[in-house]
Amino acid sequence: MAESMKGLKRTHRCGELSAANIGERVTVMGWVQKQRNKGGIIFVDLRDRAGILQLIFEEADCGAENFAKAEKLRSEFVVAVTGKVEKRAGAVNENLATGQIEVRADGLRILSEADTPPFPIEADSKTKEELRLKYRYLDLRRPDLQRNLMLRSKMTAAVHAFLKEEGFLEVETPILNKSTPEGARDYLVPSRIHQGCFYALPQSPQIFKQLLMCSGYDRYFQIARCFRDEDLRADRQPEFTQIDLEMSFVDQEDVIDVTERMVARVCKEAVGLEVALPIKRMTWNEAMNRFGSDKPDTRFGMELTDVSDVVKDCGFGVFTGALEAGGSVRGINVKGQAEMPRKKIDALVEFAKGYGVKGLAYLSVQQDGSYKSSFAKFMTEEQLNNLVAAMAGEPGDLLLFAADKLKLVWSVLGALRVELAKQLGMLDENQYNFLWVTEFPQFEWSDEEERYVAMHHPFTMPMEEDLELLETEPGKVRAKAYDIVVNGMELGGGSVRIFQSDVQERMFEALGFTKEKAHDQFGFLLDAFRYGVPPHAGLAIGLERFVMQLAQTDNIRDVIAFPKVKDASCLMSEAPGTVEAKQLEELHLQVTE
Repeated sequence: MAESMKGLKRTHRCGELSAANIGERVTVMGWVQKQRNKGGIIFVDLRDRAGILQLIFEEADCGAENFAKAEKLRSEFVVAVTGKVEKRAGAVNENLATGQIEVRADGLRILSEADTPPFPIEADSKTKEELRLKYRYLDLRRPDLQRNLMLRSKMTAAVHAFLKEEGFLEVETPILNKSTPEGARDYLVPSRIHQGCFYALPQSPQIFKQLLMCSGYDRYFQIARCFRDEDLRADRQPEFTQIDLEMSFVDQEDVIDVTERMVARVCKEAVGLEVALPIKRMTWNEAMNRFGSDKPDTRFGMELTDVSDVVKDCGFGVFTGALEAGGSVRGINVKGQAEMPRKKIDALVEFAKGYGVKGLAYLSVQQDGSYKSSFAKFMTEEQLNNLVAAMAGEPGDLLLFAADKLKLVWSVLGALRVELAKQLGMLDENQYNFLWVTEFPQFEWSDEEERYVAMHHPFTMPMEEDLELLETEPGKVRAKAYDIVVNGMELGGGSVRIFQSDVQERMFEALGFTKEKAHDQFGFLLDAFRYGVPPHAGLAIGLERFVMQLAQTDNIRDVIAFPKVKDASCLMSEAPGTVEAKQLEELHLQVTE
C-alpha cells in the first residue's frame, strides 16, 4: 500500500552523498534498483538521477514494521528512507561514487509500488531498442540516458550564458509559418479558419532571424525547434533543435570567431575538454579532394590520391572508360593490409556498390615487392610501378581504386576510408578534431529538377570575386558559406547573407526563379530589404549532434528524451495517429484511399 510523504523532505540526492557526510542523518528518495535479503539484514540499492546509494536495514535499527516493509521491496518501487550515513562495513565498491558509504536506515515509506518492468533498468542495456522506445519512460531511468540528457541541459545552459555575455538577445520566432518549398519537405498544418490553406512548421528560423537584423536587433540567438520531413538516419530526426544565431555589421570572420569560442566554452564546461583555438580551416575543394567529404574525419590519414593522369593511357578499360566520360580515377592506400582476405575485399566492393559505383579495383603490394591485383593483367609492369609510386605504396599496403564521375568517386572513397578506419580500430573516440570547411559551391546541379539549386539557401552571399560568374558559369561560383565539423560529423553551418537587392535578384535568376515566384515565396523578406538592411551573417549548430559528440554516442536517439524511429513514428505514444471525422470536417479535409 502506497504511503504519502507526510511532510518528509529529501535532504540529499543519492549520488550526492560521500564520506564527508559520515555521521549525518539524511533523508533520501528514489527507485529501488535491487534488494538483497541476507536474513536478518537487507541491502537495498537506491537509485535517482544523481547515482546509486546502498541502504542497510536491520530490525534493531529500523523496527519490525519498517523491516517487514523492506522485505517487500522490489525493483522500481519508489521509496523515502531516513537514516545515518556510515562507512561501509563491507568492501568498498570502486564502481560507485558512493562506494565508500552506506545509509543505515531507521525509517522507510513505500511511496509507490511497481510492476516488474519489461526489461532491466541498467546502463548499457542489451534490450532491443524497439522495446525500450515503446517503454521510453522506463528507458529514461537508465543511468547512461540520464547522463546524456543532463549533459544536454548543461551544454544548453553554457550556450545561454556565453551568448548573453557576448551581447546576443534571445528572441523566439514563429512555429506556424508559410511553406517555402526550397530544401527538404515541410511538415504542413491545415488551417481551420483559412479553408484550403496550410501552415508549415519551420525547417529553420532563417527568414525571421534575417528580419530581426533588418529590425535592428544586432545580435540574435535562439535554441530553436526545427522540423524536416526527410528520410531519417542515425544522426537525423524529423524534429530537432539548433543553436541558432545571427549578427549584424559583421563578416565571416566575426561569426567564426564567436562560434568557435562558444564551442570551446561549452566543451570545457560540459566535459572538461580543451579545444585549441583558432580551429583549423580547409576549403570545400581541399576537403573533397583529400577526404572525399565536406565533413571530413581528420583523426586518421588514408587520404584520396588522384591517379587519373597516371592511368589515362593504360589498358584497363574501367579506368580509361571513366576518364573518357569526363570522370576521375582516385585511390586510397590502406597501410599494412596487403594480406586482407579476399572475402573482406569482396565485402568492401559490395559496400562501394551501395554508393552507386560499379565496383572497386584493388592492388596489394606483397612483402617481396610483387603485386596481387584485380587488374594487373591489363597494365604493363612500368604502368603498375608508376601507379604504386603515385599512391606511395610500400610492401604490405593495399591500394583501392574507384573510377567514375568525380562526385561518385568522392562519395564512395570518402565513405570507404571511414568504414575501413572503423574496421581497423583507427578511430580514437577521445580525440576531437574540430575543423571549419569554407568556400562551398554556391550551387549544385539537380538532375531531378534539371537546374541549379542553392547548396545552402537562396540568401547566401557569393564571394565577391565570383559574382561575375553568376550568369555565365554558376557551377564555379563559391559561396561565403562555412560549416563547423568534428570527427566526420557536420555540427552546423552558416553563411554571410545577401543584403543588396540587385545581387539577390541575380541569385534568384540563377536559380530559375521568376520575379513573381520569388516574391510569392519570400515577398515579406524582399519587401523588408527595401527599408534599409545591414550586412549580416549567421550560423546554426545542431544541438543533438553536438551532444552526441560529447556523450560519445553514434545514435541521435540517445540524446533526445522522446525520439522518433526511422519511419518518423513514436513507438511510445503511437504518433502519428488517425483523427476523428469531426476534426477533418472542421479543417475541410478528406482522407482518400
